[in-house]
Amino acid sequence: MSAESWPPQLKEWVASCLGQMTDLNRDEAQAELRQVISDAYSSKTLWTTDWAGVQLKSLLPKPMPIMSTHHLKRKLDTPAGQPKKAKKNQANKSAAAALTLDVGDRVVLDKRAQRFRREHELEKQKQNGGGGQASSLRANQRTAHPFANPWRSASPFVNADDPEADPNVPNWDQYTIVGTCQDIFKDYLRLTSDPNPEQIRPYHILQQSLTELKKRWREKTPYNWICSQFKSLRQDLTVQRIKNDFTVAVYEIHARMALEVADMVEYNQCQSSLKGLYELGIPGNDEEFTAYRILMLLHGRNRSELNLYVSQLTPKQKESSAVKHAMAVQRALALGNYHAFFELYLNAPNMGAYIIDHFVDRERLRALLVMTRAYQRLPLAFIHQELAFDSLNHVHEFLMSHRAAHFVNPNSSDAEKILDCKTEKYRRVQIKGAI
Repeated sequence: MSAESWPPQLKEWVASCLGQMTDLNRDEAQAELRQVISDAYSSKTLWTTDWAGVQLKSLLPKPMPIMSTHHLKRKLDTPAGQPKKAKKNQANKSAAAALTLDVGDRVVLDKRAQRFRREHELEKQKQNGGGGQASSLRANQRTAHPFANPWRSASPFVNADDPEADPNVPNWDQYTIVGTCQDIFKDYLRLTSDPNPEQIRPYHILQQSLTELKKRWREKTPYNWICSQFKSLRQDLTVQRIKNDFTVAVYEIHARMALEVADMVEYNQCQSSLKGLYELGIPGNDEEFTAYRILMLLHGRNRSELNLYVSQLTPKQKESSAVKHAMAVQRALALGNYHAFFELYLNAPNMGAYIIDHFVDRERLRALLVMTRAYQRLPLAFIHQELAFDSLNHVHEFLMSHRAAHFVNPNSSDAEKILDCKTEKYRRVQIKGAI
């Protein structure tokens, strides 16, 4: 469990806890801190816990000892082994030394907490720029607030909009950026410093950008430009902490486009982000992308992770037609039923066929090895139909690329050619494309 994958609110809370630790409670507090984070990770509540309201018991103030009348009487009755004045002076010196030590420790720990916090805080909104447009926007209550409050307070523990707000709970929205850029299109640039609100587009502009990008994609605009625009759109959503159904739609659309052009790098990034958004309870096409994830695991032949992932599917996911199809593909491959596999390939719902495209040649080779052991001769037209090739020419090219194009009648047309399964050279062909 890496700290880099923690939510920002958890990082802020850890920094606050570190700042409250002293030499007297550090060991106990650190142990409790690790236990709380470990429990949240095990129960998958790292992103849903309101960390600002979590309090470590070891950091609670200890009650000061109160000397009762009985103790005073016992003290007066105690034989004077030492003058009272000397005892009082010694007690005062000890208290002063302890106070000096605690103050020194506090300064060191505050500096450490500040360094820890500096990496995760975003640049505050510059004066009043962009505040007016964001005042009417509110986030989905099931997720973190995606928009900054237009009112800015000098203290993070004050919320002017809610007079009944708990003064001990920080107002995290004041650290959220609200963009002021009005450009519909903006190329993607990797951030090398804190984001500038003047270069970030606000929510309503991002909605317009998505509408225009979908229109450009239907007009056959080159994917490289579309991809840059989508990455910029995703970046603006991230720095403004916008996590709602619109965010899910952006990632889903980009993932489908990436599948269509075989850009698996961007697809995997979108799939990873969607998994986290779905776990937050934000609605979207969860079942569709669950099926894609199963097919991707089949592509990588990662059986252990696939079995674990399938075992964690919910009843709703298992009832989805897309997930049922992906599970049927898994069974066909596990049983070596290539006939069923290629039938499923031709009837894949949504964009599942685009993922199967990445490992279909591997399965064609495995099927050919089985077929050539069962038959002495195979018509090219039969291979074309059984292994779901696009055309007879595609079958011929496939056999040529794997040095397996040995025909009984090589001078005939592709429609009449017959593959010679007895050829020794063919039996020595090695499977290529294995992952």
